[in-house]
Amino acid sequence: MTAPLITLRDVNKYYGDYHALRGISAEIGAGEFFSLLGPSGCGKTTLLRAIAGFEEISSGVITLSGGDMAGVPPNERPTNMVFQSYAIFPHLTVAQNVGFGLRRAAMSAAEKTRAIGEALDMVGLGQYGSRAAHALSGGQRQRVALARALILKPKVLLLDEPLSALDRKKREEMQVELIKLQRDVGITFILVTHDQEEALVMSDRIAVMFEGEIAQLDDPEVLYRRPNSRRVADFIGVMNFLPGRVQEGSVEVAGLGTAPLETGQMPGGAVSGDCEVGLRPETLSILFEGETTRARETEGVIDEVVYYGDMTYYDVRLDGSAAPVRISMRNVVGREVLAVGARTRVAWDPRAMVVFGA
Repeated sequence: MTAPLITLRDVNKYYGDYHALRGISAEIGAGEFFSLLGPSGCGKTTLLRAIAGFEEISSGVITLSGGDMAGVPPNERPTNMVFQSYAIFPHLTVAQNVGFGLRRAAMSAAEKTRAIGEALDMVGLGQYGSRAAHALSGGQRQRVALARALILKPKVLLLDEPLSALDRKKREEMQVELIKLQRDVGITFILVTHDQEEALVMSDRIAVMFEGEIAQLDDPEVLYRRPNSRRVADFIGVMNFLPGRVQEGSVEVAGLGTAPLETGQMPGGAVSGDCEVGLRPETLSILFEGETTRARETEGVIDEVVYYGDMTYYDVRLDGSAAPVRISMRNVVGREVLAVGARTRVAWDPRAMVVFGA
């Protein structure tokens, strides 16, 4: 991480008796794409609004560029915010929407026009300045909201679920565009989202929040491969959980047998005795006829098949395990889709296991 631009120290927020933020501490670097991820009601939007100055914290410290933000109103902070609704004025043109924040700026009309043009070019809407805002698509309105926020040249851009109103294809396109935009402008982006895939795709680091607390703060790969708790593992993507038992440097797993265990495979802390073993669907593989593997091998029966075009997901009940495991397989040319009830071999690698205390 670069030098911290934002520091949160023991931030608490109460609404009456309700403890919305519970001792949040974190540092966010200059130029970082940082995400607050969690289910509805976990406190992520409250924390974003506290950074912006729209929520006054009950205790703790928030600093931006080394300055304490206590008592500093939103319009005097080096931040700008893109809301979930975009808050586009339908009676104004695109250019008027983008330039709305400049109306009191000490700039000439020519300077304002130039700044509006640069902001629209930045988000790929250079030819849309005279268009009525109400005539824009959802993706275009989102870009207008971004341009309006960026025209004021904030040090931090705060994004409150800005893609939630878009369809899946447009949302995926805008994810890539936001990554490129953040890289081009070089400022800190803080994204609030409940979409795990969105956070993994876009972020340099992610803070996973539950019930007003940060459960884990790491880069996407660590969060996905080495979650520090069963709750984080279950929230980030899909994880198979199998009962097991740890003893003397190894773990016995239902349906898989006994395998060696390293400290790094217990990110939540050392485990002994009964445990749960997590395995991602892509770390298990179905072995088709004639295929061999250097990995370990077990067997089971296919309980369910879900075909997605590029992928097929199999639920396989392993011999010796009560619950089926989910296995994801890429659909390549010449590979058949197996049927429910078929018996199959399954390859797996002990290094992919994550072990949590029972």
